[in-house]
Amino acid sequence: MDLSTTLELNDGARIPVLGVGTYKIPDADTPAVIGGALAAGYRHIDTAALYGNERGVGRGIREATIDRAELFVTTKVWNTEHGFDETLRAFDASLDALGLDRVDLYLIHWPAPAQNRYVETWRALVRLRAEGRATSIGVSNFHRPHLERIIDDSGVVPAVNQIELQPWLQQAELRALHAELGIVTEAWSPLARGRAIADPVLGAIGERHGKSAAQVAIRWHLQLGNVVIPKSLSAERLRANADVFDFELDAAELAVIAGLDAAERSGSDPDRVD
Repeated sequence: MDLSTTLELNDGARIPVLGVGTYKIPDADTPAVIGGALAAGYRHIDTAALYGNERGVGRGIREATIDRAELFVTTKVWNTEHGFDETLRAFDASLDALGLDRVDLYLIHWPAPAQNRYVETWRALVRLRAEGRATSIGVSNFHRPHLERIIDDSGVVPAVNQIELQPWLQQAELRALHAELGIVTEAWSPLARGRAIADPVLGAIGERHGKSAAQVAIRWHLQLGNVVIPKSLSAERLRANADVFDFELDAAELAVIAGLDAAERSGSDPDRVD
């Protein structure tokens, strides 16, 4: 396993196991972050309409002059654009902002169950995949009932469910459902918004391997089989986040990390996001 390692999605496409997240990175700063990530060997970039930095992501990609075929670019439709026609328009706007003719993965950012429109939204994503403008389609922050409803309606299983997943919120039941359905689990907030960086348990494990607590957390994700997208504005930190392929956590260390699970979110509960 290394930075070029990919997982096969249920539609036959492949997704790099380690990517760079861009949440809360200002658009003006994004090109430099993307350039640093691509220079460090990353080929997987995650953004969203909500983040307000799709233009910066696109600029960073163009300035890096990396062959488009080497890149895996994800973006997401925001809650205010749920609905079939609304989602198609939102997708067009995202493509325009990115300056791309397709994305590798398009996600429903949140189910927003109070709106009760995520099924219509999913139908739009199915159409976008059929047209080839989104190579793969998936969801983010979906619980079991949300997943079951869109699958029952469309017969199409999402390729990915991007969820909050970190040592204090391990979501074993949802990950098991993903495995059963053939959905790849992708972890956002993989370091629990910085909590992992200073955690003494992860730090002690890291000392045994000559690694930081953050590197231990990222390695833990990879050994669980997750795709993981840590974020950093720092080129040095981006390189450190990718320096996780030369060690392995043993069974005892994995058990210690499993013991950290406390069902504690650093973000919102999907059932409460409108």
